[in-house]
Amino acid sequence: MAEKRAKSARRPAPAASRKSASPARRAAAAADSSPAKKTAAASQSTRKTPGRAAAASVKAKTKTGTAKAKAVAAKTVTAKTAKGKSTKAKTATAKTAKAGAATRRSTAERPTLAQVVVGALDEMKAVNVRELDVRKLTDITDTMIIASGTSDRHVRSIADRVIERAKKAGFPPGGVEGERDGEWVLVDLHDVIVHIMLPRVREFYRLESLWDVSAARREAAS
Repeated sequence: MAEKRAKSARRPAPAASRKSASPARRAAAAADSSPAKKTAAASQSTRKTPGRAAAASVKAKTKTGTAKAKAVAAKTVTAKTAKGKSTKAKTATAKTAKAGAATRRSTAERPTLAQVVVGALDEMKAVNVRELDVRKLTDITDTMIIASGTSDRHVRSIADRVIERAKKAGFPPGGVEGERDGEWVLVDLHDVIVHIMLPRVREFYRLESLWDVSAARREAAS
């Protein structure tokens, strides 16, 4: 009998005992699924939602700020490019104007061919230099310059200096005649013709009265 009682104590509880625990668990499950629990869970979910919305709002603002920054940077680059082009254009215009002014100044400072010839005659101490405007009398030249030398050697030296100075100034002669004799040397510089003569030869040919209309008129009136 004692052994039967020990075995009976070691036996598992009957099904009725196990079933008696199931209602407790069902009550706990029912409590978990109760409207109050659901309301609390919904409230907690609702509290989490504003945090997500705030994060999304911050993210959107960040994107907007980035777009604005890019737009400002693009405008800045465009403004700098336009300013650079404008500065380059102004610099080019200033350089062009400066070059034009330098060219005009150089042209204004450059002596005329007649001035070059007269300067060479003065250097060589030519005598009785006359400069005649013959544009209304002939189309072969514009100006005729007549001068005298004291000797045939002096006449040749004057002619050589006139040719040298004219070439240096960029006016090469078209022809030279009479250098061998030295009594009358003619230097053809196209726009200017130079006659360098001995005084007696000059007196004989009287070129001034031939080409100087005012002188010819004075002689005719006398």
